[in-house]
Amino acid sequence: MSCNLRHVGLAVTDMDRALQLYQEIFDLEVTWDQIESGKFIDRLSDIEDVRVRTVKLKDQKGGMIELLQYLSHPHKINNDPINRIGCSHIAITVDNIDIMYKKLLDFGLKFNYEPQLSVDGNAKVAFCRDAEGILIEVVEQVK
Repeated sequence: MSCNLRHVGLAVTDMDRALQLYQEIFDLEVTWDQIESGKFIDRLSDIEDVRVRTVKLKDQKGGMIELLQYLSHPHKINNDPINRIGCSHIAITVDNIDIMYKKLLDFGLKFNYEPQLSVDGNAKVAFCRDAEGILIEVVEQVK
């Protein structure tokens, strides 16, 4: 049996702001935007009477991010450290990290440090947090 990663789901409190980042800055394409509710989504989420806006975005190679705004059950912004148990961050490969670094700074994101060359010299890497506190690793393959 073969498996493929389908998507990464990110819970957000401000869908419009999240879409600005992932659609306009990272150039992902919205392929689905819907309010979901009912027994099916209640059972999947294990939340009774849930209403969630689900937006799916794809990159040019088919990689997908799913943004979820829980309209009926809002939650707090995430500021957990990278070493917490569970999904610690998402990584996005870009063509030019220096240009993307500037775009993300202009967008208001905060970086841990400016882009750095990896020890093996294969990539330039930087970590930042989006408006929701989600940790994003931005990577440019240089070799």
